[in-house]
Amino acid sequence: MDAKVTGIIAYFFGIIGLIIAYFGGDKEGAKFHINQALVIFLFSLLSAVPLIGWIWGIFMIVCWVMGLIAACKQEETRVPLIGNIQILK
Repeated sequence: MDAKVTGIIAYFFGIIGLIIAYFGGDKEGAKFHINQALVIFLFSLLSAVPLIGWIWGIFMIVCWVMGLIAACKQEETRVPLIGNIQILK
C-alpha cells in the first residue's frame, strides 16, 4: 500500500486499522497520519465520561473527519488541541 492508502486506513476501523496501517503499509510515508489517528483514538476514550464526555466525543469526531480529509489530500495538517502529541517516533 502507498502512503495515501495507509494514512486513510489508519483512521478507519479503530485499533485494527492502526495495526494494519502500521504493519501492512508504507509506515514511513504515513507515519504522521498513523500517529494522528492513534492520538485521536486514545483521546476519544475520554468520551465515556458523563456530560463533558459527550462534548468531547463530538470534538473527537470533528478531529477524526479533519484528519481523514488531510490524509485523503496527502497533507500533514495537525488536528486542533491534541495534534502536537507525538506517540510514534
